[in-house]
Amino acid sequence: MLDATLKSKLDESINTAMSRLRKASKSLEELAEYVPAKRVRLVRRKARFEPLGRVWRLGVFLLSEEGSLWAVGETTRAVDPGHPGYQSISQEQRRAYRAAAFAGPFVRGQTINFAATELNLSIGSHLPAQSPLLIRDGEARVSWRPGVAWDEAPAFARYFEERVDLVIQGRTGFTG
Repeated sequence: MLDATLKSKLDESINTAMSRLRKASKSLEELAEYVPAKRVRLVRRKARFEPLGRVWRLGVFLLSEEGSLWAVGETTRAVDPGHPGYQSISQEQRRAYRAAAFAGPFVRGQTINFAATELNLSIGSHLPAQSPLLIRDGEARVSWRPGVAWDEAPAFARYFEERVDLVIQGRTGFTG
């Protein structure tokens, strides 16, 4: 559970990161919600992405322009999906995501983040069980992969600062 002292520390890390990223003029990625295809009465609606805002990718986190923190979900790009290859179900699902992003209101080639989980950082809140942000005894750490032990998890402030440095240096492998 988040207490006032820990919330203050998290807010400070987030505000510092936002300031540094804005000052460095680092590009943002899109955050969207995937809406699967469905039939409404006799009309079939195509799958689509509904924009939720813009974010910086910081390792296992997404940081919105407004300062909200999200756990990374899935990504795709707004590129021509190509023709069906029928190689595997997962490949066809990725192609369907690209098709929905390509048809959406996004700049061609833009990275789209979806299936992300917003992390509620208000006092007294509890984080989802699969959250990469770990809280214990007034301390925040980052589970950068499933199964990381508490003592192996880096401190949130240090992890966040390192990720911001990587984005500013352009060494992330993503569009940031």
